[in-house]
Amino acid sequence: FIPWFALAPERLASVRVTRGAGAGAFGSGALAGTIELVSRDDPESSAALDGGSRGSLSAGATVAAALGGGSVALSARGDRGDGYVLIPAGQRGPGDIAGKYSQGSIALRAVVQVADAATLSLDALAFDDHRTRGVAGNTTEVSGMTGSVRLTGGSAWRYDALAYLQADTFANAVVALDAARTTGTPSSLQYNTPATGIGGRVELRPPLSFELRIGADARLDSGRTEEESRFLLGRFTRLREAGGSNLVAGAYVEASIAATPRLMLTGGGRADYWRIGGGFLDERDAQTFAVTIHDRPASRDHVEPTARAGAAWALAGVTVRGAAYLGYRLPTLNELYRPFRVGLDATAANSALAPERLRGVEAGIDARPVPGVTITVTGFVNRVGGAIANMTVASGPGTFAQVGFVAAGGVFRQRVNLDAIDAKGIEVELHAVRGQARLDASYAFARSRVISPGTALDGRVPAQTPAHQASVSLGWTAPIATATLTARYAGPQFDDDQNLRRLAAAATLDTVVAVPLSHSVRLVLRAENLTDATVAAGLSAAGVIDRGTPRTLWAGVRIGGR
Repeated sequence: FIPWFALAPERLASVRVTRGAGAGAFGSGALAGTIELVSRDDPESSAALDGGSRGSLSAGATVAAALGGGSVALSARGDRGDGYVLIPAGQRGPGDIAGKYSQGSIALRAVVQVADAATLSLDALAFDDHRTRGVAGNTTEVSGMTGSVRLTGGSAWRYDALAYLQADTFANAVVALDAARTTGTPSSLQYNTPATGIGGRVELRPPLSFELRIGADARLDSGRTEEESRFLLGRFTRLREAGGSNLVAGAYVEASIAATPRLMLTGGGRADYWRIGGGFLDERDAQTFAVTIHDRPASRDHVEPTARAGAAWALAGVTVRGAAYLGYRLPTLNELYRPFRVGLDATAANSALAPERLRGVEAGIDARPVPGVTITVTGFVNRVGGAIANMTVASGPGTFAQVGFVAAGGVFRQRVNLDAIDAKGIEVELHAVRGQARLDASYAFARSRVISPGTALDGRVPAQTPAHQASVSLGWTAPIATATLTARYAGPQFDDDQNLRRLAAAATLDTVVAVPLSHSVRLVLRAENLTDATVAAGLSAAGVIDRGTPRTLWAGVRIGGR
């Protein structure tokens, strides 16, 4: 789980996206690419306050100061809002209410020079989120903290050492409405889902004529779910606890070599030892406490190799590049041990899941036809063996393992390893700057299909994977104001594995205008989904839409910062 609300943009220096599986420091987390968020080492004191539609309020502040040749910054952020009704007007009933939310975070970052060529970075983040999911009693609560210490430096031999701790907990109460969307009935109560991740990495870069990275890392994840389920005759009748741990420890090497002034070669490999262990599932009768399930899945371990190789050849105004890679991903603790519900649908976990394994190749060109214009084209072919998916097993009404009763109109699914998912596609980007204007455009086409011979899923499109996605952003920067207008499009997609629930295509329009009021104060006006398009985020078996954010208007002020 990534607490996006806690990652305030003003705390970031940059965001770097790398496509394709990685063999280096990201290990098993880089099945198809990485999104790397880099914290700022030179924070500035700043403050922001925004008010928006439906009682929305957002406030944040950072206090920064110099410290021992480095800096220290304390940041806080809070957001709340009355929310919107998730169901469109023509489908909602008396039981549908607005999804209120409140969330906050506080972060501390200190960067200190501890020697002439060494820097110590200390980071801590705490966060909390409470929200209602559109039905009275449908609530989620998330809270947690992360902390890390990192030492970088060296003159000839460069080094980078990192240790971190992540701890959070999650609570989720699910209430299902009847067909008339009038009366809600409790479905499950996951009242405590604590999880902990602890790990570290050490990396060395020797003084060579080319870049070489040698490193080792390890991470241990552990967690459990504690819940009440099977609501019958006005009460929950089952008490359930399940959980386990995942361990990954590996070593890697990566190199970048300029074979000629125009040819760059890159390559890397790593080997991981992974272990899935400590799994358990205990279920008891809520009244008698008699044991109904006592399961201890066998522990598993393996050594997993991954690798990546690439080349880039620079010509006059054009760079031709290509890469091939192997990657893998362990099933998460959620997938292994935690069942969940969305509306009438219920999905069971699967402690026997195997890792996903990816093989892929890509090729592309980066062209600069005229000054200020860059065009990139990338084609890719990927196969994810053992892809983890939620597969429909049966339709309600009925009582099923882990999840209990599923009413009519709902389906029972279980997480499984498919034979494979094949994905082939092309991505195109255009970036152009002329004077005060900027244009950024992108288009992505992906043909994804399930490979599962002999089953009803063979040849189906994986859930929530549109074939077409596009965006266009126009920007203008001048002393009197800056403005950006962004249009996004996502083609039709399916919300289920059997391709029965089709989500319509959606196009949205967002805009931001910032007007300087003084040297350090700016007025910011924002609009999300300006045309108020209906964006279907989910679809039930009865055809009821769970919609995304409707038109939301914001006005705010920024003091200091960038």
